[in-house]
Parts: sequence; structure tokens; C-alpha cells
Amino acid sequence: MTTPSVATDMTAPPVVIELKPSARPLPDAERTALMTDPGFGRHFTDHMVTVRWTEGRGWHDGQLVPFAPLTLSPAAMALHYAQTIFEGLKAYRQPDGALAVFRPERNARRFRESARRLAMPELPEETFVAALDALVAQDAVWVPEGRETSLYLRPFLFATETGLGIRPAREYLFMVIASPSGSYFPDGVRPLSVWISEDHVRAAPGDTGAAKCGGNYAASLVAQAQAAERGCDQVVWLDATERRWVEEMGGMNLYFVHGDRIVTPMLSGSLLPGITRHSLLRVAADLGHAAVESRVSVHDWRRDCAAGRVTEVFACGTAAVVTPVGSVRSVRGDWTVGDGRPGPLTMRLREALLDIQTGRAPDRHGWMHRITNSAPSPSAASSARTTQGADIV
Repeated sequence: MTTPSVATDMTAPPVVIELKPSARPLPDAERTALMTDPGFGRHFTDHMVTVRWTEGRGWHDGQLVPFAPLTLSPAAMALHYAQTIFEGLKAYRQPDGALAVFRPERNARRFRESARRLAMPELPEETFVAALDALVAQDAVWVPEGRETSLYLRPFLFATETGLGIRPAREYLFMVIASPSGSYFPDGVRPLSVWISEDHVRAAPGDTGAAKCGGNYAASLVAQAQAAERGCDQVVWLDATERRWVEEMGGMNLYFVHGDRIVTPMLSGSLLPGITRHSLLRVAADLGHAAVESRVSVHDWRRDCAAGRVTEVFACGTAAVVTPVGSVRSVRGDWTVGDGRPGPLTMRLREALLDIQTGRAPDRHGWMHRITNSAPSPSAASSARTTQGADIV
């Protein structure tokens, strides 16, 4: 049969998101208490967006509704055959109080690519962005105001059709939920220790490594547990063929600093094409640093650290933005990166990207997608929500 991804009509107009906001949002005092220390992914805003897809009809029934549990059949195909993908991106409060999402069009494109790889229907990029706009505008008071804080957005898609036949499903549900996010490093940026896994691989060429699907993360947990057993914060993945070439760190991309030059492992089809990774290539160039994509071996990493040629290593991703790596452990020996502390170029790149995201530096590349018709910040209004009627976005 023809897979749903092929059948998706990408020329169809964006789905209208009908607003059905909660009549009983969380009281201001309770929300404020939660947001004093939100952590990451622990608390969720008042609303969520849902859009359905059915074979023969396509995308339909876009709604913004109160955040609530789902009713799902035990035979829903996502529970058995793992047709599920997701994205992660952030909304930031700007100095003028406005809200802006970092590079949502890029996430929308990667979401389509992930869906295609898993034989799922491809959500039009305009609908993806419209869903984010609707949720962030409605739950604007949940966006924190601190420089290191944000509203984390989680779009995801999964198969809802009931049945145990092994084939692409004929029904899917797209959703967006949001969670206020505190500083990844509340006590200051701390270098991570990493464990190089040689027993397991994250993905192989031709596999699903370039897709952001749930199965990739489930398969990574045993290696992450091994890293924790060895006193390390994160696991570093090697290539599946030679177990020689560095690929990723946990769910983040890696960068190696050679003096004034930075190198990141080139995309091989088994690496996730990180949006922060792509952005840092541009930011580094803007700051006058050479930034290249190339293969990096474990042998070269260890040798160049010992010789002082690799002076810093850092990982990057949506949650932490930029995270320094201070030490490495492996079955073949341990070593320290530089002096084990956050390096100057790592911190300069981190600050430069955060400045763009939070509106403290010019957005020369047009990365920040501003949200219109959003409620004022919590400090500007104690109650700023729409609780009556339906509207269209």
C-alpha cells in the first residue's frame, strides 16, 4: 500500500486552530509558585494543541484545548510499533516583553523529515508553526522572564489507529504541549564528564538516526545507565561500523575547539541534524572563528587533548544550549579536556547564542519568530487570559 507520508498533500492550506481555552486556568499564585523553580519538563501550561490526520481526509480538527489526559485504546498502533516522533524548541521573552520562538521553521522541516522516515503523514510546516503560535500566545504568562529561562515546546505525532496489523497507521494525532524551563545550570555552568560507549551504538547508516523518533531515545537509555554507573554525566556515541568515529553525546551534538577553530562531526545519515548545531556554525563564523564539519576519531580526540591541540570540547542542544565537556572516560583510558573547566570560546559562543535568543543581540539571520496577540508578561499583568468564545489562528 502507499504510505501515508506519500499520500500527504503538502499543497493543502494550513489547518485552522480553533481556540477553546480553559475557563479555569491555574490561579496566578499557584502558577507563580511553580515558576520560581520550574526545573525542566516537570510542570505544564494550561493548554495544548491537537490536530488529527486520517487517511482520505488528511489533516483536520485543529484545536487549542485545556491540558488534560488522553483517552487511548490499548491497541493503539503507536504503543506496539512505535510510530512516534517529536521535536523540542523554546520560546523566549524579549527585552520589550514580546515573545519569540527560536527557529521554528527549521524544527518544522525536521519534523517532516522524521515523519517521512517513519512512514507517517507529513505535517505542513505552516500548520506546525501555527500550532506553536496559538499555544504560546494563549499561555504567554507561563513564559519566564529570566535570561536563562524559557518556555519549552514539545510538538509530537503518534499513531492512534486501533489494530495490531504491522503497517503504517491510518490515523494519527499531532500535539503540542509546553513546559516552563528554568536554568539548565542554576549554580553556574558546570563541565560534564562523559563515557565513551563501545558496547552500544545509537544508530547505523540507513537507520533512523537522523529522525527524532522515540525509539532512538529508548535504545539509548541502557548506555546512559552505564555512563551513570561509571560516574559520568553523559554517554558519547561512536559510529556503528568501525566504532572509531565520534557521533553524538546523549541527545546532543559535539564540537571540538582547536585553538581559534571549531570542528563538529559531519552529518553521516546516522546523526541528528541539530538546530543548535547548525546555528553555532553560523554564530562562530559571525565571531570570526573558522567552523568546519569533519570526521573526528576517538584516537585523535585523546591525542590532541594530550598535545594541547584540542583546548575545549562542548555539546549543544535545545535544553542546555551549550554545555562544556571537562573529562572523558573509556575502557581504553581516561583524559581531561584542557584544564577541565569551561573554555573561553565555549562560553563566548554560549553567550552569543543566548543573546540572540533573548533579544539582547541583533537577530541578523532572522531566526527569532515573534508571537503576535500574546498576553502580557506576568509582571505586567496579574491576569491576562482569554476565557470566553472561540477564535481562529
